[in-house]
Amino acid sequence: MILKKLSIINYRNIREATMELSPRLNCLIGNNGQGKTNFLDAVYYLSFCRSAFNPIDSQVIMHDQDFFMLEGDYSVDAADSADSLNIYCGMKRGTKKHFKRNKKEYKRLSEHIGLIPLVSVSPSDTLLIEGGSEERRRLMDVVIAQYDKSYIESLASYNRALQQRNVLLKQEEEPDPQLLDILELEMGRHGEAVYHARAALIEQLIPSFQRIYRFISGGQADEEVSLRYVSHCQRGPLYDVIRRDRVKDRAVGYSLHGIHRDDLEMQLGGYQMKREGSQGQNKTFVLALKLAQFEFLRRTVSTTTPILLLDDIFDKLDASRVEQIIRLVSGDDYGQIFITDTNRDHLDRILRHSALDYRLFRVEQGEVDHA
Repeated sequence: MILKKLSIINYRNIREATMELSPRLNCLIGNNGQGKTNFLDAVYYLSFCRSAFNPIDSQVIMHDQDFFMLEGDYSVDAADSADSLNIYCGMKRGTKKHFKRNKKEYKRLSEHIGLIPLVSVSPSDTLLIEGGSEERRRLMDVVIAQYDKSYIESLASYNRALQQRNVLLKQEEEPDPQLLDILELEMGRHGEAVYHARAALIEQLIPSFQRIYRFISGGQADEEVSLRYVSHCQRGPLYDVIRRDRVKDRAVGYSLHGIHRDDLEMQLGGYQMKREGSQGQNKTFVLALKLAQFEFLRRTVSTTTPILLLDDIFDKLDASRVEQIIRLVSGDDYGQIFITDTNRDHLDRILRHSALDYRLFRVEQGEVDHA
């Protein structure tokens, strides 16, 4: 998918911007805090109906304004493709947002997810290694939701049953065992569907992830990386696992078992990545994982190539790894790419080593201009 034109009004610190974009490489240069990441977040919003950084829509509206608007004109993998697509999103404070595809409003926002596949890499992705398991579950959920609509429904149904069960577990009077049984059956059925989708994703990601990591790191012998998906579903039928610890769950007041406790173990040389990895190795690990997701989505969503957002990815990486990343993303397997950096030298190096069509923009205090 190619974003040909983007219009932004009152989004975070960007008061107004309209940009004609390159179908291949778009570079944004500027100091920290000027709005480069906000620009990428606007692109992200048009794919996922939400900000990557703030789940509260009203908080992305510029402080002194009453509304925000985003609009993107897309084509399918070619700047001159006849298959055009217009996506619009607007919201006034105190009202719900409106999301439209070719001027027709969606009844459910979930209908839009996956239409414009996208992979984003940012400095906050180090939370995948350093943060809690919910960060790693979200990683899997965001990928699968872009190609499997039934996954979104299964995950939502599981979470509803989980919340209702937790309410019953917290109440002072003894909960109705039949109602608990119904909710546990729901959790078991929908949870296993989620588990199988996550397990299949990780199994397919691992070879690409390890190959990309080796390429970026230069094949360092002491940098063998791996992923391992861990779930209570691996102990047997999920309904049985949940039900047999009902008494313990009642004592603590919440559900101890289920796919809401799944995790993705990240390892370097057989040890936990968060204990062993340097800053450069952590960044390489996350980048390789995200690029493996890109490859997976490109194969799975066969009608279009995902958009790739690379936000300030070169910091803490040595020159050889930067060169390898540039060589990798400049290949024919990648489509439209957005790169931000504070260091003009990095972007000049990219442009010197790449024959890609590109456009260079400077961002300063929310203003976006051709550089």
